[in-house]
Amino acid sequence: MSFTEQAIIFSCAEEELLGILALPEQSEATGVLVMVGGPQYRAGSHRQFLLLSRALAGAGYPTFRFDYRGMGDSTGEQRNFEDVNEDIRAAIDALRANCPQVERVVLWGLCDAASASLLYWDATLDSQICGLVLLNPWVRSETTLAHTRIKYYYRQRFLQADFWRKLLTGKLGLGRAIGGFIGTLKAVRQKGMLTASDQILPFQKKMARGLQGFPGQVLLLLSGNDYTAKEFLETIQADMAWAATLEQSKVMRIDILDADHTFSSGGWRGQVEEITKRWLKTRVGK
Repeated sequence: MSFTEQAIIFSCAEEELLGILALPEQSEATGVLVMVGGPQYRAGSHRQFLLLSRALAGAGYPTFRFDYRGMGDSTGEQRNFEDVNEDIRAAIDALRANCPQVERVVLWGLCDAASASLLYWDATLDSQICGLVLLNPWVRSETTLAHTRIKYYYRQRFLQADFWRKLLTGKLGLGRAIGGFIGTLKAVRQKGMLTASDQILPFQKKMARGLQGFPGQVLLLLSGNDYTAKEFLETIQADMAWAATLEQSKVMRIDILDADHTFSSGGWRGQVEEITKRWLKTRVGK
């Protein structure tokens, strides 16, 4: 299906934000708001968000990607993912104002943008939101980082011949290697192993609460070769609220086994696009 792209300037707390709307020739009633994760702008790593928006618009879904205040071409001071609720709400309003056919909105986010999606719904209970697409959600804490390093990084390193070759030939400092491992062990012991939900920091609790209470459909995409995704899995295993929610029928989880954090290859990116389109069609509706 053919579509057009147009730049839209909209307001948020007396600042001017810039977004790009990919508008299909025949729009469905479901629109998609692509949320930016990390300190980057609306194109995304390796133009992922630009290409995703075009793919979804080609399937009939109006798709809007934008810059938060203080990022890209938007004015204002830069802020982190815990402080973008006003930006998200303003972007939803801009999407619907420029595409009146849109009756409901799906939030699509990678990394801390996935976290911001859950935090937004938890704070606002916005009835316009009918679906969430969450890719490698960010749940970082000192404990999850240390625990993940021990379970995945050091375990793999100690089984690699290259690690021992460098260590024995002096190319890898013995003190540095052992010191890093011991430091990680101390971090885990000081914070305690992940066994209770009270060890999850406040924003993670809000995310879990948001996911648990969200009445719409959820698509969870996890990369197999990504420590952020592994930290998320560790958090799920340690917290019954997370685990129980992800077992609900509203949540569809798909793992892309060899993919990295940003789905950087054309093949991985294409899988994300196709999975998203299929989920929109079969689980959310038009």
